[in-house]
Amino acid sequence: MASYNRVILIGNLTRDPEVRFASGNNAICKFGLAVSRNYTTRDGEKREETTFVDIDAFGKVGEILGKYLSKGRPVMIEGRLQLDTWENKEGEKRSKLKVVCENFQFLGSGRGGDEEGSGGGGYTRSSPPPRESSSRSGGGPAEDFDDEDIPF
Repeated sequence: MASYNRVILIGNLTRDPEVRFASGNNAICKFGLAVSRNYTTRDGEKREETTFVDIDAFGKVGEILGKYLSKGRPVMIEGRLQLDTWENKEGEKRSKLKVVCENFQFLGSGRGGDEEGSGGGGYTRSSPPPRESSSRSGGGPAEDFDDEDIPF
């Protein structure tokens, strides 16, 4: 049976990203995202429904998100759903659905969390971040760039 696990979300951060480093200096970035849905009821009343999603990002993606995002900032996240399961102190089985970020796009101007539109840069695990100039030598992997290479 075929399966496909892909999620695309646009929302605002509910808290500042928390970055930690695991073995091998691999970054793990965790943050929350609020995603709103506006709709009109049958009675014509406008309503807003907000879903809160936990996001995890690893490696260079996690480092960049942790460095440039903050509470309130808008961002587009692309990734996959992952179910975490564990037992609590009382021995009860618990589970939580989260999104593992694989790609992202910064939104807004970066000066406030409420601005709409696109701007800033994006990044995928399979490609290096955008470069400001093609005259720079190298062009190696994503781990090989400076903060000055990010176009915002």
